[in-house]
Amino acid sequence: MKRILLCTDLDRTLIPNGAQPESPEARQRFRKLAGREEVTLAYVSGRHLALIKRAITEFDLPQPDFAIADVGSTIYQVDSSGWQQWGAWDAQIAPDWRGLSHDELYRLLGSFPALKLQEKEKQNRHKLSFYVRLETDAQEVLAAMDLQLKRANIKANLIWSIDESAGIGLLDILPASANKLHAIHFLAQRNDFNQHDTVFAGDSGNDLDVLLSDIPSVLVANADAEVKKQAQNAHKDFLYIATGGYLGMNGNYSAGILEGVAHYWPEADAWLREQN
Repeated sequence: MKRILLCTDLDRTLIPNGAQPESPEARQRFRKLAGREEVTLAYVSGRHLALIKRAITEFDLPQPDFAIADVGSTIYQVDSSGWQQWGAWDAQIAPDWRGLSHDELYRLLGSFPALKLQEKEKQNRHKLSFYVRLETDAQEVLAAMDLQLKRANIKANLIWSIDESAGIGLLDILPASANKLHAIHFLAQRNDFNQHDTVFAGDSGNDLDVLLSDIPSVLVANADAEVKKQAQNAHKDFLYIATGGYLGMNGNYSAGILEGVAHYWPEADAWLREQN
């Protein structure tokens, strides 16, 4: 039996919380596909565990087999006993921080007055997250922090974003190797999936490391124009850009995921057409 690993981003990829409309039956078809014995489903999200669980309930999503959460800094295995965090992934990325814990890294960087620590549920062993006032010179803070980390021989990713609804800047500090691409490779290897048995679906700039990689990927039709422009640099054999029309669907969100999955896996196309 051929096994396939389906990895998908959540917000505005599987979850229809963007401006574009969702095809009415797309999520139902996605649930049926994910429920097949041959399919291993992994959610890949910047959300922390509680927010992933909330999304599953709110949007009636299928329970995954795995979740890569917290911008790639945690991996969970999901089974009848619950959600179990993978210590092996923690061990894999820990050397980037020279074995320092979250609290130890916070003590190293806590001298920056512009930073305010985010809530406890938004932190983890390898994710240190701050709020930053928008009037702050973010580039100056990032440059100073990067210099301090390098002096301590710490390899880190500094991820800056803006929560427009809350009017606040967000800064996540992760081990340099804690990213979606590395986490997907690690998950696939640990479960004996090769490159051609894996597909990733995404929509935004923080998915580009995977979309531009050698992992077969799908860019859903509702992705913004700038991401589609950057995706033009991808190898054509490894990126499918959904356009709509597949099974009468519009290519947005889960419809785009299904369109891409059918492109890469003829078996899945046959399953989906049986449902139609």
